This record gives sequence, C-alpha cells and structure tokens, in this order.
Amino acid sequence: MTEQALGKDKRQEKQDMPLALYIHWPFCLAKCPYCDFNSHVRPDIDAALWQDALLSDMAHEAALTQGRRLSSIFFGGGTPSLMSPETVAALIDAATRYWQPTSDIEITLEANPSSVEADRFQSLALAGVNRLSLGIQALDDTSLHFLGRIHNVQEALSALDIAQKNFSRVSFDLIYGRPNQSLKDWEEELKQALAFGSDHLSLYQLTIEEGTRFHSLVRQGQFTPMDGDKAADLFDLTRDMTKAAGIPAYEISNHARKNSESRHNLTYWRYGDYIGIGAGAHGRRLNNVTIRHKKPENWLSAVQKQQQGIQEETPLSPKDQAIEAVLMGLRLTEGIHSENIQKRTGLDISEFLDLAAIQYYSDQGLLTFNNGLLRITAQGVLLTDALIREISL
Repeated sequence: MTEQALGKDKRQEKQDMPLALYIHWPFCLAKCPYCDFNSHVRPDIDAALWQDALLSDMAHEAALTQGRRLSSIFFGGGTPSLMSPETVAALIDAATRYWQPTSDIEITLEANPSSVEADRFQSLALAGVNRLSLGIQALDDTSLHFLGRIHNVQEALSALDIAQKNFSRVSFDLIYGRPNQSLKDWEEELKQALAFGSDHLSLYQLTIEEGTRFHSLVRQGQFTPMDGDKAADLFDLTRDMTKAAGIPAYEISNHARKNSESRHNLTYWRYGDYIGIGAGAHGRRLNNVTIRHKKPENWLSAVQKQQQGIQEETPLSPKDQAIEAVLMGLRLTEGIHSENIQKRTGLDISEFLDLAAIQYYSDQGLLTFNNGLLRITAQGVLLTDALIREISL
C-alpha cells in the first residue's frame, strides 16, 4: 500500500468513528472557591441570544464534519441545568439533525441539586436528556458550606431522588480529601453514597488550583490542605470500597458498573474526535485542536461577527496526537494499545515513548507492557502524570 493510500485509510477510519459533542454553559449562581472551570456569575442573561449563538457555533462545526455519526452530547459548565429546557431541546434537535445520532446516543447534562433546578428535571428529560450528572460534592452540611455550595444535604438527596425517577442513568460527584477529614469520616460518607444505587460515581480528591479562592486562602494560612500520605490512604479506600460495591474505577476519579461508564468521557480518554462549542470550550476534530474564546462576552461577540467563537485552531502533528493519546489513555484502567495509536498516527511506539523507561517502571511495578498493551498499575496510579512525563520522548 502506498503512503498516500495509507494516509487516506487513516483519515477514513477517523471519519467512521462517532463524534462526541460538548456544549459549554458558562454561568453559575455562585462561584465555588475550589473551582477553576470557566464559570461566571452574571445578573442577567439573554437566554434567546445565547441559544442563537450556540446554534450558530454548532452549525460552523457541523459544516466541517458532515456525515459523521454522533454518539454523545454533554452539557457542561458552569451550571447547564440553569439553561431553559427549551434551549436544551433546541440544541439537541439541531445536533441530531446535523449529525447521525447512534441508536443509543448518550445525552448528559450537569446539574446542581438545588430545589429550583430539581423542579426542571422532568422537563429536561422530555427535552431529550437521558443521563444526569449531579454535583452533590459532600453529604454533610458543614463540608458543603466549606466548599461554597449553595445547597444543603436535604436538597441534594431530594434532587437525587427526583433525578433517579426521571432519568435512566444518574451519576453524582463527591469531593474528598477535605481538610481534617478522617479515614473513618470518608468511609461512612462513601458507604452512604454507595447505598443510593447510582451506576456511576465521580469521586475527586480536593486539589488546590491556582487562581481559585481556595488557593488564596491556603497562601494566607487560613487552612492547610490534606497531607499527601493521608490523601493516598483515602484514595486507596475509595478504590477498595467501590470495587467491593461492584462499581470499580475505570478512570482515575470515575467509577461505574459494567457498561455504565460515561461514553462521552470515554471518547476523550480513548482519543476520539469531539466538538466543543460555547465559551471556553475545547475541541479536537480533523487532527486540529480548537479553543473558543473564554470570556462569555468575548465569545458572544466573536459569534456575532463571524458565526463561530473560535479563538485558536491548531493542527496536530502525528507525534502530538500520539502523545496526547498517551496522556488521555493512561488515565483509564484499560490502558492504551500501541497498535491503535499506530493506526491513527502512523507512528511506532518507539517514536514517541521511551521503551527503556517503560521497562524500568515496569520492573518497579508501576507499569505493565504486554503485547502492545500499556497500563499503569494500581501501585502507580497516583503517579500517573509523573510516569507519563518519564516515558514520553
């Protein structure tokens, strides 16, 4: 086969892979002190204007990827459950007209468990959302107050109950590793969470991100983050308890029953193409990375001037793609297969990874590399970022 024909086959293979669509709603009722996401508080939002702008941004991407199948839509934020169900329905309708939805398309929306938003759940389900991701974050009111959440535990549990009655799939988030949280505290909280019967949990250790209010408070000495060894103990407990409950980790912070993994996020981690629209959204399609304007007003202005909100669009070299596939794929328990990356990029594993370093860390029990399948072991998972740096060329 000629090099030209091989390149054509790789392009065709990527065209045959389903797309994922991410829609960013950048507004929240309040900014949480730990949050470094692109979220903003605005007193007034012209919902009709924003709906039209999102539809325009989507239309731009659809024109470039006509004929592709669509396996998932994810409304993230911010707080997308503040969108009107009519806007959600309009965006889902447009997406499923522009692309060919798979028969089992997954449509997820992130929601906060306030009583105001919970009242919308039935309408959101009727709009086409079939999976809800609920930002509970903690199961005691003191911790919720510390985390800057505007709901209490009673509201959270009520919202979870309503969600489970309206959606066939419900996930919720918790943050652990909070200051002074003991192993026993987290064990009891996680035991309670597992008893609710959700098929997917996102369990994140509290991290102090630059630019957040928590970062400022830590620098001022107003609280001390959890010690790394204690946080590691909580991480190990989390993995043991979720595995015993039948929802093991399939990614560093995500746990699910078999076949209940987030299909949308698996597209990211398995290095599939995804469209990102809305303020600050990132995308990767046709071997290009796209970044939308981050500030809501700047994104809106760009869409009004040029019918799309892209600030940067950068082509990825085969090696860039291979390294990104490693960065994303090694977060997964399933790992990555060198043959799959070679099919997509044309590169042998030795052209982007240090085989000697892989052997060294395999000997240390932190990696396994057998028949082209590279994984990070349970012993190495807390060192994932460092290991990727060590083995990348």
